[in-house]
Amino acid sequence: MAIPRSEYLSNVWRDGIFDGKVVFCTGGAGSICSAQVRALVHLGANACIIGRNVEKTKSMAVNIATARKGSKVIGIGGVDVRSFESMEKAVAQCVKELGGLDYCIAGAAGNFLAPIAGLSSNAFKTVLEIDTLGSFNTLKATLPHLLESAAKNPNTADSVSTGGRIIFVSATFHYTGMALQSHVAVAKAGIDALSGTTAIEYGPRGITSNIITPGPIAGTEGMSRLGNREAEAAGSAFKKVPLQRYGSVKEIADGTVYLFSDTGNFVNGAVLVVDGGDWRSPGGMNTIAAYPDYLMDDSYMKAKL
Repeated sequence: MAIPRSEYLSNVWRDGIFDGKVVFCTGGAGSICSAQVRALVHLGANACIIGRNVEKTKSMAVNIATARKGSKVIGIGGVDVRSFESMEKAVAQCVKELGGLDYCIAGAAGNFLAPIAGLSSNAFKTVLEIDTLGSFNTLKATLPHLLESAAKNPNTADSVSTGGRIIFVSATFHYTGMALQSHVAVAKAGIDALSGTTAIEYGPRGITSNIITPGPIAGTEGMSRLGNREAEAAGSAFKKVPLQRYGSVKEIADGTVYLFSDTGNFVNGAVLVVDGGDWRSPGGMNTIAAYPDYLMDDSYMKAKL
């Protein structure tokens, strides 16, 4: 059953702006990345999403395809972003079945709550491998095709046909530091640095590389793992967000359309934070308890997360 457009895309965007384009997305079966891809498909693109879980990835591809009649969305499961060979095979299949690759969303990620004292070296390494190494492998595997797309779609001030663009999905934890998130903060800082370097090295060849950083987004897998359901039910969980609410997946998808369409032609090496100002508010994981109480009495371990 098709999801209503209002749940994943604003009405300001004109249908057909991505006609003939192909988007490749890691972590595409996730709640945020699937909305990003769904928006692009609605506006004319075809898509390839990849993930570890075979059935979940294939099922989500079928669901995303309902966003536009005649669209083609393929889901490739069993892909490990930590393996460059695995990524190369997935990209090759995408290009073979869809005829090219114009846009890339590097969204595969891993996360969980853990204090430094309770974080093993292996767990720390795993998050870096999924997030940072996985983003690098995604870039390397898609780069030849992004370069080809950029050459076909010159980046000019009046260009309405865009291509050769990559978005890395990041987080805000490393901006100020975040308790229980040292592993993710380090991993995402590396992704931000990778995107900036990509923008400098490949901007002269027409590629744009940018970051989208979601804040607390309602109804997502991330919030189900990291949020406090009791506080959310009581309506107090979002009080530290200046806009006094959580975001929606539609607001992340809108940012994606902005960066991939001609509205983002001169946006390169940027970080688009979509979090309602949340990262600027002090207090750390206040959805669990007041800082620093949850660190002193281990109440984060007692929270139903």
